[in-house]
Amino acid sequence: MEYHFLSTLGKIHYAWDGQKCSFIKLQEAPAHTFAHQNPVSTWLAAYFKQEIAPIPALAPAKTVFQQQLRTYLLQLKVGEQKTYAQAAQALNTAPRALGQALAANPIALLLPCHRIVAQHGLGGFAYGKAWKEKLLHFEQTP
Repeated sequence: MEYHFLSTLGKIHYAWDGQKCSFIKLQEAPAHTFAHQNPVSTWLAAYFKQEIAPIPALAPAKTVFQQQLRTYLLQLKVGEQKTYAQAAQALNTAPRALGQALAANPIALLLPCHRIVAQHGLGGFAYGKAWKEKLLHFEQTP
């Protein structure tokens, strides 16, 4: 089922099937979504209060590399940033390939791909630089 969460930064649209989260989109939710109390909304509420909550169950990664990327992203602390080059080196891949994998991340925010930045500037983000900038600023603000 699809739900929405109204955060201080904007509406978030996500899917929760009662067992796992299959996507999070940082965008206006379609009209047929509902606000609901579930592990994803609990995590989002904690995140936007700058509290820590356990990550809800996620849909499985489709490849070994995606699983390695998830593990890497989940190790990044709130407010911590790594460059594409640093992340690529840690994952033994090329920065461009890493960028493509990050752009395909279906579970933005829960898997904090916004914390990977360019050496000089923000770099890309599937939901636009404005969202990336808002998230990074939010995480840097006590």
